[in-house]
Amino acid sequence: MPKIIFTSQYMRNAPPAQLENYVKYIGTREGVEKIDESKRLLPATVKQQQLINQLLHDIPSAKDMLEYADYCENPTIGNATEFISLALEQNLNLIGKRENYVEYIAGRPRVERIGEHGLFTDAGVPVVLAQVHEDVCNHKGAVWTHVISLRREDAARLGYDSGKQWRDLLRSKKAMLCKHMKIDSENLRWYAAFHNESHHPHVHLMVYSAKDNDGFLTEPAIEAMRSELAHDIFRQDFAHIYEHKNEARTQLKKGAAVVMAELLSQVQDRVCENKVIEADLLLLARRLQNTGGKKVYGYLKADVKAIIDRIVDELAKEERIDKLYRAWNDWQNEILKTYMNKLPPLPPLSQQKQFKSIKNMVIAEALKLGNHHFSFEDESVPEPEMSEPADVYPDDTFMEPSDVVFHAKWNEQYKLARKYLYGSEDVPQDFNEAYRLFILEAEFRNALAMHDLGRMFADGLGREIDLQSAHAWYEKALAAFLSEEKEKPTYLEYLIGKMYATGLGTEQDYGQAASWFQEAVEKNHKYAQYSLGCLHYRGQGVVQDYTEALRLYTLSANQGNPYADYELAKMYRDGVGTPVDTAISDQRFKAAFSGFYRLEKDSHDDKLQYRLGQMLYTGTGTDKNMRVAVSYLEKSAQLGNVNAQYLLGKVCLENGIGNPAQAVTWMTKAAEAGNSGAQYALGKLYRDGTHVEKDIPKAVAMFTAAAEQKNEYAAYQLG
Repeated sequence: MPKIIFTSQYMRNAPPAQLENYVKYIGTREGVEKIDESKRLLPATVKQQQLINQLLHDIPSAKDMLEYADYCENPTIGNATEFISLALEQNLNLIGKRENYVEYIAGRPRVERIGEHGLFTDAGVPVVLAQVHEDVCNHKGAVWTHVISLRREDAARLGYDSGKQWRDLLRSKKAMLCKHMKIDSENLRWYAAFHNESHHPHVHLMVYSAKDNDGFLTEPAIEAMRSELAHDIFRQDFAHIYEHKNEARTQLKKGAAVVMAELLSQVQDRVCENKVIEADLLLLARRLQNTGGKKVYGYLKADVKAIIDRIVDELAKEERIDKLYRAWNDWQNEILKTYMNKLPPLPPLSQQKQFKSIKNMVIAEALKLGNHHFSFEDESVPEPEMSEPADVYPDDTFMEPSDVVFHAKWNEQYKLARKYLYGSEDVPQDFNEAYRLFILEAEFRNALAMHDLGRMFADGLGREIDLQSAHAWYEKALAAFLSEEKEKPTYLEYLIGKMYATGLGTEQDYGQAASWFQEAVEKNHKYAQYSLGCLHYRGQGVVQDYTEALRLYTLSANQGNPYADYELAKMYRDGVGTPVDTAISDQRFKAAFSGFYRLEKDSHDDKLQYRLGQMLYTGTGTDKNMRVAVSYLEKSAQLGNVNAQYLLGKVCLENGIGNPAQAVTWMTKAAEAGNSGAQYALGKLYRDGTHVEKDIPKAVAMFTAAAEQKNEYAAYQLG
């Protein structure tokens, strides 16, 4: 049973005598003799039992009263008397309609009087009983009669066993009455009296408008007033509950952010097993790219909000979030139980107004997904043969681009250097030898070698990562490419576009990238087709156009580019730029896997190995095969692929594969290489003492490193 009972009735067009009796009754309650206290504990009389049955028939809601619960638990004369009296007090419109009620209705000598009667109203307003009688009797509109009842122990504990406390409370609630009963303040009239009953002290509150036919009261308004009164009366109790509830709320928001970060990472790594969230996140990312104005839940269109709601509700199904949400709701119910007889069912998380911030967190994550860094994954693909340059001027001193003649020469020495970089069937991978040969080629002004040196320093292939040196080499390579003759080879047009798109050796400029890609597309260059398709898909440097992206991906895929096949598969799967076609999507995913497999067999490139491991792990374009997936990821990780190191460690730890210590080692390598996902994951391991010895300073160091790379979830952990 709730701790506070708040009931509302109203009388309209009641006989004046009935209204007068009501005012007199709540104000004076004279004429009833006290019950012989020695008989209170005897069983309820037959007459009482009959009257109670009649009451329950006429007033079904009386079953929800505290007094009825007491009577059911212990059906004594005293409890029966309390129930009958209070039930009739709360339903005084029945007086005069049934004779057997009349004898029970009159005042009992426990009303607290202020002067000649117990009525009170606004501060400074004198209450003259005769005048109140006259005003109420002459009123042509509705008169609402509320009763607010507490258990004796709660009333005594909280100070509501005196008329003064109730008077102060109700005087402070005039605004509440105006708001929920739709009566203007100047027209509101209210009178109340406190009845200090032995079991359930209560107050009668009569409300009406000075304007006839003004005001109305709905069930939600009654519920809102019940809630507001409970929050005031039980403020001390609620303070403790709210402390725990707020902590549970914070934990739920943090937990949702952590799980969302993990899911986003899985989507980006293409290893997300929750296909519902993956599809909706990708869809939301696309919709947000086409949405102007504020990217905040309240400002978005209804259909976009529906996507976000689906993601939030799917997120709530995750075991960790479900547990946290239910823990929060347990504390919420502790409050509701104070004034509600029946607790509401747990609503979907998306419908909880208190967790709107989770929706905005989902939006922020989708924006990251939609604006991720432009990437190319064709580094290992054999390049087309280049024609020999007309003039080559060897020089022992490397000079600035403006002072020398550069070339992009695909000669035997450069090809051999590439073989050492990627490895082949006849040439084992050897970063040191690749570096030596690239340096020799760079000294002879070969811009292609300069570009590859930039990559070796950027990715830490055979040497420490050195972004400053990487930028210097990329800058020289781009200057050399641009200094080529006016009619540049198609591959150079593509390569220049790629450097502008990724900001290698220059400021990132999608507009310039699109122009250079277009030059190569006109000459049917498959990687330029793919790259320009990416720009159209994202609306970077060109107008976003999914149909054009689909066309360019198709041209590229039809020339055997598995990266284009992969993007086409996703578009057909998600219905982007084309109707959903699962059959074509499956076909394209399979073509992508076969293409990646073929390219990796020829080049043994770490990026291809990473992609194959990823697809085998998720069963994309091929059957799931954890063993082979891990094998590819291990090969890629051994070649220094940071993403593979992170994913390998993550997959092994989550699935109990191999040696946990080795999995932690891979994750550590990725973290040391600057992978924020690995840093964040490693921080959690050290924080929780999972697979490693608990080490809070190390956890803080990992979270700090990830937070410095704008990893919001790591920043969350740091507080």
